[in-house]
Amino acid sequence: MTTVVTITGTGCPIPQPDRAGPGVLVTYGDVHMQFDAGRSTVMRLMGANSSPGQLSAVFLTHHHSDHTTGLQDVVLTRWTMNRGDQLDPLPIVAPEGPSVRFAERLLDIWDDDLEVRQSHTGRTDSPRIDVISFPNPDGLNEVWRHGDVVVKAGQVRHEPVQGAVGYRIETPDGIVAITGDTLVCDEVAELADGADVVVYEALRFSMIDDDAPNAFIKDYHADTAAIGKQAAALETPTLILTHLIPPPRNDAEEQAFADDVRFGGYDGNLIVARDLTTVTLG
Repeated sequence: MTTVVTITGTGCPIPQPDRAGPGVLVTYGDVHMQFDAGRSTVMRLMGANSSPGQLSAVFLTHHHSDHTTGLQDVVLTRWTMNRGDQLDPLPIVAPEGPSVRFAERLLDIWDDDLEVRQSHTGRTDSPRIDVISFPNPDGLNEVWRHGDVVVKAGQVRHEPVQGAVGYRIETPDGIVAITGDTLVCDEVAELADGADVVVYEALRFSMIDDDAPNAFIKDYHADTAAIGKQAAALETPTLILTHLIPPPRNDAEEQAFADDVRFGGYDGNLIVARDLTTVTLG
């Protein structure tokens, strides 16, 4: 078996036609783990030769809407596609607080839709989820395990959001770290230390004037040059940039993200992701 990392969405709150909302799929054999589920996640799962029905678990980094709007679609489509045996609940792993409250209320507004579908088709089952919560991590804490796969969570710095985390996935092939939304910080360095692949959100600070209406986003996102400095210090073998702000519209603008990271000192394998960018370990 090999571990495969697929970026299911490279976008941000500002919609782009070719960039789905933030998300990363990590697979190891028949273990399919989806980290965040922004807009159009279901479509990208299908494009990645996976599907909602194959997911072993979904993990939330935090409750911002651009990371979660696709989760209802994942859960409902998983149920709609199933025409066989009773589905096991889909585990949704999330830090305590707003992310857990969101997951617990996920299906409340769909009662009428589900009722009419059940009455029309004679189905007696319903979409089911199993919300697995964990407290704010102190260092790296194991939050989920499936056979040889271990997922750990670590706190990141996305204030004023409370309870924002990144994830570290350990398989027999190696280690994948996913930062979620965060500043470049010591907490991310701990999360990514020794990882073979680091999936890092990226904002080009140089493109946002300090007096611009959206300048606040620099308070809690990761600057490309600072990412390069940290990744160089960690000697990260493969660095994948995602959640790209501002969204690049052409090859030259994608290259600018890479140039910033190189300026920070990183000389490893650097990928400015597009949707369905894939990296294989093992």
